[in-house]
Amino acid sequence: MRNKEVSRILEDIADILEIKGESPFRIGAYREAARRIENLIEDVAKLTTEGKLRKIPGVGESIAAKIEEYLSTGRCQYYEDIKKDIPEGLVHLLQVPGLGPRKAQLLYKELGITGLEDLEKAAQEHRLRHLPGMGEKSEENLLRELERWKQRTQRYLLGVALPAAEEVASLMRGCLAVRQIDPAGSIRRMRQTIGDIDLLAASEGPERVMEFLVSLPMVKEVIARGSTKSSILTYDNLQIDLRVVEPDSYGAALQYFTGSKSHNIALRELAQRKGLKISEYGIFEEASGKRLGGEKEEDIYRLLGMSYIPPELRENRGEIESALRGTLPQLIDYGELRGDLHVHSNWSDGTDSLEDIALAARARGYEYLAICDHSQSLGIARGLSLERVREQRKTIIELNKKLYPFRLLAGIEVDIRGDGTLDYDDEVLQAFDLVSASIHSGFGQSKERITQRLIGAIQNPYVDVICHPTGRLIGKREAYELDLEAVLEAAAQTYTALEINAAPDRLDLDDIGARRAVELGIPLVINTDAHSTSQLGFARYGIATARRGWVDSRSVLNTLPLEQLLARLSRHRFAAVKGFPTS
Repeated sequence: MRNKEVSRILEDIADILEIKGESPFRIGAYREAARRIENLIEDVAKLTTEGKLRKIPGVGESIAAKIEEYLSTGRCQYYEDIKKDIPEGLVHLLQVPGLGPRKAQLLYKELGITGLEDLEKAAQEHRLRHLPGMGEKSEENLLRELERWKQRTQRYLLGVALPAAEEVASLMRGCLAVRQIDPAGSIRRMRQTIGDIDLLAASEGPERVMEFLVSLPMVKEVIARGSTKSSILTYDNLQIDLRVVEPDSYGAALQYFTGSKSHNIALRELAQRKGLKISEYGIFEEASGKRLGGEKEEDIYRLLGMSYIPPELRENRGEIESALRGTLPQLIDYGELRGDLHVHSNWSDGTDSLEDIALAARARGYEYLAICDHSQSLGIARGLSLERVREQRKTIIELNKKLYPFRLLAGIEVDIRGDGTLDYDDEVLQAFDLVSASIHSGFGQSKERITQRLIGAIQNPYVDVICHPTGRLIGKREAYELDLEAVLEAAAQTYTALEINAAPDRLDLDDIGARRAVELGIPLVINTDAHSTSQLGFARYGIATARRGWVDSRSVLNTLPLEQLLARLSRHRFAAVKGFPTS
């Protein structure tokens, strides 16, 4: 989908207009349109073709015309024209606290500063203090803010930030002054990457809480310390911000500081229409100022006449309207998986034996687990030759006798080759309990070729699951070019499952893709792609992504008991194939 691409162009236009000093109304219009398009669950290009672009809230005639021009020609003349008015890179200066459009223009005109590196160098060389309205102190403050901005803009995977937040929260519960403490912000909404880690605590003695925080063993530096809010830097260079509120405001504050910003704005607008006012202190009658609630987070949603909205859904993607109608989905719960259908052992590139993996899975309460080692062509991962497939199958059969009723499934992660063929013949594939197919090479192929490779695998009757469908590695590798909607439609036609890969650097499908899959009736699986027993715990990140995508447990195959799971898979799994033992 081209939503992020179009959204980025609109955001760039807004940044340039801000530098040029255009009206806040125009700037805000572009930012709102960018936000709306980024959060669409349908492809903006498809909506444009269908003549539905102007039905998107926030997309008026002028902005719609620019989007249509860009999608049809690959360029937007208005964007190209206004880019000429300012140097490339100047807009990045707006991201540093204390630097508005006027100062950015001043820095450019007086010192030729066109980017963050230029700014840092000029400040270090003390060339800023001589500018009008600046000075030595301003220069020092700017250097400090620039350093903190660089630190804040370094985003961390959910799988890094969440355990750190939980560790600090757990230690803080040892402070007798702490009544409650929870993560807030984007980490509570389970976004795929996190900037600062926000924690919120309830206490009647905030000074004692702050003293406890800055004394924690992981504190490398105290960035800021106040009576109700402090920020620390850990030895892992994670910034953690803790805010303390009164216990009777804790629910309202938790809702407010969880966000997202657009969700909260929409809630406030709804409250105003109902004659109410909400803030981090509670929910009030606007006319009388009477406080109606706020000790519990549920108070806010109940008094606004809606169902409670889980934090993962709070992105202003229709959750408020659905909550008002009472039609929010029953999201998959964090304890509902009965097994993992994509795990690697030391037969390929995993680190642990089949038995160790099975025992670890059973200890987690799983009923089954699919070993999906790599197929033969992936030599770098010690892919399995046909002889080793036979040997592994015999080992799995023996283990299942020993571990009954727990069940290891003999699966495979078969490679989708560059020419679109699969790494094993159908005769081999039909002997597996479960076949997953993945792309591991040829990422630079054309959009059409990548799409056809995936669709070809989907149409193979022995392929049950497409793993990590877009191939992205967050912060390392962009998704390969593909027509995701075409892939989704093919999966819907064949009832082939798509994976939400729970590895923190994948989370692929993402939440928007998962939501679209559910709309089309495509079965999903939530797998860890674990290469060690310790990585089986990644499952919660996949579940979080599913919840953000409005996914319920009925849409996820590995919430089923084993026999129901096998019955739902798209092929005959127990057909005897000459030379291949079947479990």
